[in-house]
This record gives sequence, structure tokens and C-alpha cells, in this order.
Amino acid sequence: MNLDVSASSLGLIDSHAHIQSKEYADEADAVIERARQAGVKQIIVVGGAGDMSSNAGAVALAASSPDLYATVGMHPHDAKDVGEAQLRELKELTLHPKVIAVGETGLDYYYDHSPREVQRRVFAQFICLAGETGLPLVVHERDAASEAVELLRSEGAGRISGVIHCFTGDYVAARNYLDLGFCISFSGIITFRNAEPLREVVRKLPLNRMFVETDSPYLTPVPHRGKRNEPAHVRWVAETIARVKAIPLEVVAATTTRNVQNLFKI
Repeated sequence: MNLDVSASSLGLIDSHAHIQSKEYADEADAVIERARQAGVKQIIVVGGAGDMSSNAGAVALAASSPDLYATVGMHPHDAKDVGEAQLRELKELTLHPKVIAVGETGLDYYYDHSPREVQRRVFAQFICLAGETGLPLVVHERDAASEAVELLRSEGAGRISGVIHCFTGDYVAARNYLDLGFCISFSGIITFRNAEPLREVVRKLPLNRMFVETDSPYLTPVPHRGKRNEPAHVRWVAETIARVKAIPLEVVAATTTRNVQNLFKI
């Protein structure tokens, strides 16, 4: 297994990053250039974290570069702030040519920043929006796998595809998502010392259903923990998958990139 690969030859995609956020104020161009130099050829800029403005910011940033694409939605933390006006605005944003998915959306029962019944209602609305627009879904799920699967099964009815971003669950949950036609995305968490159970999931899952992501500015991988994350660091996620599965880094890069391109049609 050869991990000593020229960065520029990798062609990775960071499938989930929030580089439109305030943490990168006046730095987006430099962050994008560092990503290119690290072998990241495309970045998916994800809306919906914090407030509605993150969606417009994601679309505007994606429109500024041929290497960037955007998603629009609302994080389950902020489901309580989603009403009919917000849903109309998001549906309009899905018409933009650089918007390639609905999300992030989902369920987060770890923090419960929005009431669970509200999270479920809004998640179902976004599942329906994905079905109406024909776009895939970017799902955030934490401590709510069984209910997320049930909602995807009942509301999606096989009409939608998507990705479970920043997956942290067990193998059973991963298989349930795969059976629904979803892909699984791994973040810098798989590099953490205490993440052996998650690396075991990586070991078992098929590479042709995996994405890599940073979730920037969060979840900075080893060896950069303690610093702000950015798309250039997605290589460390890919390298960890390569080590765990005992396959070449080039294969991980090529396969995960193809997976993202196939789902998002980019």
C-alpha cells in the first residue's frame, strides 16, 4: 500500500464543508487554493448550519468557482426555525444550477436543540422536497438512526437517494442506510484514537458506497486536531480509509470521487 502519493494527483472531493461560514471570513479564496494544492479538486459547500443565510452564502460561494457546488437545507438543530416561508425560499434556491442537493437536514437526538417532534416534521418536509426537485438528500443523523431510517423509508418510498454525512453509528445502522440506497460519508472522526469501532465499520463497508468529507470548520483530523478544519485536510480521512482497508490511497481517492460525482451528477 502506497500512501506516499503526490497530492496534486489525488483528485479528491470534500463532500461536506461549511467554508461559507464566518470562520473563513475573507479567507475563502486562500482556503480553496490550499485545498487544490492538497489534491482536492471539488468541494461541496453545505448550507443550513446556523440560519437561512448560510444557504445563500453557500450558493454565492459555489457560483464564484467552477470547482465548488452547493446544497441548501436546515440543520436539525434549527428545525424549530423552519416554516413555510423558509421552505419556499429553499425550494427557489434549488433551482440554481450550482445547487446539487437538499440538506443538510435530519435528526439530532444528542443535543435536542429543536424538539424531536419538530425535527421529525421538518425532516419529512425536506425528504419530500428532495423528491419534488429530484435532488439527492444530505442527511445529518446523531443518536436517531432507527427513526431516520423509518422516515426515509416511509416518506422517501424509494424515490430519493442521498448520503448520510459524518457517519458515527454502528454497522447495523450503516447497512440499513445502504439498503435504502444511501451512501455513507466519513469525516476526520475516523482518525481519532478512540474511534476504533467506527474504523471497524469502515473496514466492513464497500468502498463504492463511501464518501470522504471534512465538515469544516469542525472535526479536524489527526494530525491537525486543535486547529480549524478546512478541505485540504480531507486527505487524512482518505489515508485512514486506505490504511484500514489495506488498499492504495489512489484507489480510495478515485472511488470516493466517482461516488460523489455519480450521486450529485457533477
